[in-house]
Amino acid sequence: MAKVTMKNAAGKAAASVELPDAMFGIVPNISVMHQVVIAQLAHRRAGTQSTKGRAQVRGGGRKPFAQKGTGNARQGSIRAPHFAGGGVALGPTPRKYSQRTPKKMVQLALRSALSDRAADGKVIVVDSWSFDKPNAKSAAAALAAVGATGKVLVVVTTAASDVAKSMRNLADVHVVLTTELNAYDVLCSDWVVFSQDSLPATEGGAK
Repeated sequence: MAKVTMKNAAGKAAASVELPDAMFGIVPNISVMHQVVIAQLAHRRAGTQSTKGRAQVRGGGRKPFAQKGTGNARQGSIRAPHFAGGGVALGPTPRKYSQRTPKKMVQLALRSALSDRAADGKVIVVDSWSFDKPNAKSAAAALAAVGATGKVLVVVTTAASDVAKSMRNLADVHVVLTTELNAYDVLCSDWVVFSQDSLPATEGGAK
């Protein structure tokens, strides 16, 4: 198992902690990570875009002019797609973009992403956060003390904690629960910060 230095909220070394190889020590599977991220982004799409075809556009119930004798091309309705105000030909309609992703692929993508960050030394473990009350200024100082800069992913055990409330107001910090940890958020972050109680022990979740 790989070892990292666990820090306290002041940024000082507290102890060493072992990262489980099952979560942080595998060879990243790039193709699986790509497929899972694409599926996750597709699931976020609302799919509510819509246009009206010639059957839904109001009006155009009679022929605009006679079939013969006018010198114009024959027309059946002014709501045809080539008329101004007519329906849209082959336009988008509401649909679901969700892709079915096997659970094992999702788990493998997460383990691959965590292993990639661990290999780059971008995983930080804090023994515990000490916040008497929610305070964004104290949270920013604590992250700076442990060396987390840029885009930071902070993993917490509960959303109601003072840690989550303190971190969630910072611009470049994303707070996620241990049960919601996913490959996309890990890959989008420069640093992944765990506390001792939110550190995953196995692929199933935290300790």
